[in-house]
Amino acid sequence: MAIVIQRPAGRVRPARERGSRWSGRLLPWVVPALTLLAWQLGVSAGLLSTRVLPAPTAVLHTTWRLLTEQGLLGDIATSARRALSGLLIGGSLGFGLGLFNGLVRLGERLLDSSVQMLRNIPHLALLPLVILWFGIGEQARLFLVSLGVFFPIYLNTYHGVRSVDAGLKEMGAVYGLSRWGQFRHIVFPGALPSVLLGLRYALGVMWLTLIVAESLSSNEGIGHITMNAREFMQTDVLVLGIIIYALLGKLADSAARLLEARLLRWR
Repeated sequence: MAIVIQRPAGRVRPARERGSRWSGRLLPWVVPALTLLAWQLGVSAGLLSTRVLPAPTAVLHTTWRLLTEQGLLGDIATSARRALSGLLIGGSLGFGLGLFNGLVRLGERLLDSSVQMLRNIPHLALLPLVILWFGIGEQARLFLVSLGVFFPIYLNTYHGVRSVDAGLKEMGAVYGLSRWGQFRHIVFPGALPSVLLGLRYALGVMWLTLIVAESLSSNEGIGHITMNAREFMQTDVLVLGIIIYALLGKLADSAARLLEARLLRWR
C-alpha cells in the first residue's frame, strides 16, 4: 500500500508573504519611475525644451559633476544640519508646552489662546521682521525653521494629551498609580500617536521653511546652490536642488514612520 504524504498548505505562505512584502515596497516607486521615463522620452522626442526642463540624464550628469567638483555632499550636510537643529529646538519647545498646557488647566487658560493666535500667522510672513531681528545669518534661518515646526508638534501634543480616556486615568488612580505613574503608563502612551503625527507634519513644514530660509544670502547648503543656479539660468541645477529637497523629505518621513512603528508596536 502506497503512502501519500501531502505537504501542509501552510508551507507556501512564507514565499507568498515575502512576495507581497516586496511588491508592497516596490509599488510606491512605480509612479516616480514612470514619471521619469515619460520625462526622458518627452525631452528626447523634443516635446519638452531642455531650457525649460532638462532630461533626467542631464540632471544625473550635473549631480556627478557637483559631487566631484563642488562638494555637493557638504552642502547637503549643511542643509540637513540646519533642518535638524531647527526641528530639535522648535520640536522640544512645542512638545514641552503641549504637555504643560494639556496637563495643567492653568497653563491652558493662560497660554493656549495666545499660542492659537500666533499659530494663525503664517510664519514665513514674518520674514521681514526676522531679518530686522537677526539679520541674514544662521540665527534667522534657525529661528524660521524652529518656528515652523513648533506649532504642528505643539497642537498635536496638546490634542493627544487631552484626548486620553478619562476612564483610564480613573482606573490608574484606583490601582494606586501616582501622578507620574499615570503619566508614564497612561497619558504619554495614549498621546504618543498624536505626537508622532505632529512630528510627520512638522517634518514637511521643516523642509518647506528651509527652502525659504536658505534663500537669505546663504553661502552653504542646497539653497545656496539653487540661488546661484537661478542667477546663471542653470535649469539642471535648479531641478537637482528640487529633487534633493524631495528626497530628503521622503527620507525624513520614512524615518518618522519607522519610529512610529517601533514606538507604537503595542497597538
